[in-house]
Amino acid sequence: MFHTDCPARDVVDHVTSRWGIWVLISLRSNDLRFYELRDGIQAISEKMLAQTLRALVQDGLVWREVEPTTPPQVTYGLTDFGQDISEPLTDSFDRITQRLPPRSPA
Repeated sequence: MFHTDCPARDVVDHVTSRWGIWVLISLRSNDLRFYELRDGIQAISEKMLAQTLRALVQDGLVWREVEPTTPPQVTYGLTDFGQDISEPLTDSFDRITQRLPPRSPA
């Protein structure tokens, strides 16, 4: 299982990458367009978002739909596999946010 040839290693690396987790959590309840993901995940560059989405699509966690308009409208959502993987991530995120102390206004 931990062998370097194991295909699951690549998927785990993509899911647990700096941006992979945020993409999966962002798509947990809605299909989103590229710009919505970019605006919702603060501090991610368009290049990193595109690379992360490409990897998650290749892994079968995220689907991609291109509408043939000018400019093209691209929408992303979670596959069934992506839903299964994102549930524990979302649960962990929700538990963390519930236990954090409130921030004082700056």
